[in-house]
Amino acid sequence: MVRPVQPETRYARSGDVHIAYQVVGSGPPDLVFVPGFVSHVERVWEEPRGQLFLHRLASFCRVILFDKRGTGLSDRVGTMPTLEQRMDDVRAVMDATGTDRAAIMGASEGGPMSVLFAATYPQRTSALILFGAMARRAWAADYPWGRRPGEMEARLASVEQTWGTGASGDVFSPSHAGDDDYRKWLAAFERSSASPGAALAIVRMNMEIDVRHVLPVIRVPTLVLHRIGDRAVPVEHGRYLAAHLPAAKYVELEGIDHFP
Repeated sequence: MVRPVQPETRYARSGDVHIAYQVVGSGPPDLVFVPGFVSHVERVWEEPRGQLFLHRLASFCRVILFDKRGTGLSDRVGTMPTLEQRMDDVRAVMDATGTDRAAIMGASEGGPMSVLFAATYPQRTSALILFGAMARRAWAADYPWGRRPGEMEARLASVEQTWGTGASGDVFSPSHAGDDDYRKWLAAFERSSASPGAALAIVRMNMEIDVRHVLPVIRVPTLVLHRIGDRAVPVEHGRYLAAHLPAAKYVELEGIDHFP
């Protein structure tokens, strides 16, 4: 297989942690892509659809990609970081790339992290884009589409039993479930992005996320995108975000995949 040409991977310092990042395209504008659950800035270029997605973004802006601490090519950490610590890695990467202000695009669990960044650093956020994202992961009486405790245990068991096999594609990208090459790539992507123990810790930590109280203070233009048949994060999460973000435009897309 001929490997695609990809941007150079560099490192930004965030406290004592090194954050892997890449820059592709040219701006203005600048766009920081905040990944979801796990990521790998180099492996993503090996998948044709992921490569196309990034090139499309880079056709009209300078795109800054990075791996959150504890995942991908960024430093592994002894304990799982808080959402606030991970959010500040965005600031560190922006500083390293000379980016004063950017649109922040968060996918999946990268969404609440992006919301928190926009609330903390409004002067550095020109716009907010949320794809397949949520304000909260866990069920609550006033948030009935969140994941219930029994569903959480099933998710943890699935991660422990199947991590590194590409089985997550059945939920995250079911329209490609029958593509053997895609499944092999996804298996390698999982193994490269995090160990099974790290993946389990991230799932547990993500269940603690709740940024609902932050939504009313976001004033930047916001685009909320969600696929109507998303199996990983039900569409009600996207509808909730759009209803509670003051400057949001909401677009529902056809399809069943969670990955952008």
